[in-house]
Amino acid sequence: MHIIKLDAIDSTNTFLKELAANQYVENLTVVTTEHQTSGRGQRGSNWNTEPGKNLTFSILIRNFLLEIEQVYDLNVLITVSLHQFLSDLNLTNVAIKWPNDILSEKKKIAGVLIENQIKSQNEIVSIVGIGINVNQTNFEYLPHASSLQLLSLKNWNKEEILLSFLEKLKFNLNRFTNDGSHIFWKYYREELFLKNKPAVFEDLLNGRFMGMIKDVTDSGLLQVELENEKILNYSIKEIKLLY
Repeated sequence: MHIIKLDAIDSTNTFLKELAANQYVENLTVVTTEHQTSGRGQRGSNWNTEPGKNLTFSILIRNFLLEIEQVYDLNVLITVSLHQFLSDLNLTNVAIKWPNDILSEKKKIAGVLIENQIKSQNEIVSIVGIGINVNQTNFEYLPHASSLQLLSLKNWNKEEILLSFLEKLKFNLNRFTNDGSHIFWKYYREELFLKNKPAVFEDLLNGRFMGMIKDVTDSGLLQVELENEKILNYSIKEIKLLY
């Protein structure tokens, strides 16, 4: 893997996307920075981190997705790889919060943002942005956030964390290619946070309702069983899980 290290940048996803637009960028190129000033998360949220204490990086993945309908397969693969990697660090109660946050002890420690582009000859190029809270200990105004240091009570080497995760990802990319997506989907669904448990959700009008997560569709929609036993599908922009 080719790794580009930057001191500060607005967004590693934006930097890598613009780089790929102006020149050929080899598969699995990684851009990482010590300080990301305009990081983004799901639903248009900001990913704010203290400089030098966390991992914020983006990976360019090409020649992997054959059809645009497979984009959620990549999300599942990346999210499962993160879950497996962080579980291997002996963190406790690690779970996948739909669609691609990783929690430990119900606190967010990592997240993913994937942007897909269709190039000439229908080639799909994906920019995978990942943030991992490593050594930050102050999360003022972020009651649902935590870090590896807070959870393990030790300081971590960010470079080692990055390289170890990239090895896990390369292994899973090869496994996906050889064995298919089903093993990753099975893992993803089994590790879903609050699956089959009563939970509170918020809709677009800020209305709250009770429901139970039953599944995630192949296209990434969340299946929720309501109190009247009706099951509805929701996109990430339509619903928010409160916990």
